[in-house]
Amino acid sequence: MHLILRTLWTLFASRRRPKLSVWDSASLPLRVQLTDIDIAMHVNNGMYLALMDLGRFDLMIRSGVWRIMRRRGWTPVVNAETITFRKSLQLGQRYTIETRILGFDERAIFFEQRMVHDGEIYARAYIATRLLSSQGPVPNEEIFEALGNPPEGLVLPDWIHEWRLNTALPSTRKPARHEWVQ
Repeated sequence: MHLILRTLWTLFASRRRPKLSVWDSASLPLRVQLTDIDIAMHVNNGMYLALMDLGRFDLMIRSGVWRIMRRRGWTPVVNAETITFRKSLQLGQRYTIETRILGFDERAIFFEQRMVHDGEIYARAYIATRLLSSQGPVPNEEIFEALGNPPEGLVLPDWIHEWRLNTALPSTRKPARHEWVQ
């Protein structure tokens, strides 16, 4: 809930920023706020992924994808994510969230996002997302029809396929029993 105002501001302000293609990289300038930090006085590890939502919203708004999604009744959801930290962002520090679509497979749209300060990567994340409609996941053919085809050189690295296979949970139509505690 603490990011709702910043999310609304991003949705509003991104409409006034330069337009891009959904296949471009987007850069969203931000500053570390008091609500982003933890007791160690740096951005809390859980906040990085929440803040990266803002970067994806910025790309979707600036490329016109958000408007298309809303018109079609599509909702973006995160399916899987992984993040690596290198340095800590501190209170008041300016940084950018760099966002790009890394590629697609038959089930997901993959983003790469980076937190960058002064040209240096502080954290990097890979996010697998899906678009859902009232009928379920939106197929790639329908997505490409609405957004245009991806550039020809957009090919997912092999390790992304391995990551998805090795971290996946069963489908929602199958049980996923938790058996740690009896």
